[in-house]
Amino acid sequence: MKKGIHPKYTVGKVKCACGNTFEIRSTVGDLNLEICSQCHPFFTGKQKFLDTAGRVEQFRRKYGDYSKTKKSK
Repeated sequence: MKKGIHPKYTVGKVKCACGNTFEIRSTVGDLNLEICSQCHPFFTGKQKFLDTAGRVEQFRRKYGDYSKTKKSK
């Protein structure tokens, strides 16, 4: 390998929004994450529904509630 062309490979700390922290080796350094394997629904088995800015209510107002208009056979 040529000298002087590769970035430094150092230990960095990763901090998640849930409070989980761990160390990695990286060329970037410290990282701040929104979601990690400790809080991600795929790994935890818990599904989180986040309704940001009332999007569900906005959809229901615009298109109506489908469950009320559905007729059974």
